[in-house]
This record gives sequence, structure tokens and C-alpha cells, in this order.
Amino acid sequence: MWRDPGAWIALGVSALFVIAGLVMHRVFTKILKQGSPEPDDKAPPHE
Repeated sequence: MWRDPGAWIALGVSALFVIAGLVMHRVFTKILKQGSPEPDDKAPPHE
């Protein structure tokens, strides 16, 4: 099994998705912990 190139490709793609998920999780939690910025009083009100 370990000599099959397809298995290594599948493991590499799986590892890439896991790493991408961890990075996205860190980015999302960082953004959500910061909260939304305070509204600017000088900005025109939305209709």
C-alpha cells in the first residue's frame, strides 16, 4: 500500500485539507473574538 503513488497523493490532499481547516478555524476565531467595529457617527445612515 505504501508503494502506491495514489495512496501518497490521497494522504497529501487529506493533510492539505486538514491544515487548511485549522488555518481557517484560527482566522475565524480571531475575527470573531475581535468583534465588530464601532459604528462611525460621521457615516451617512442607511435607508
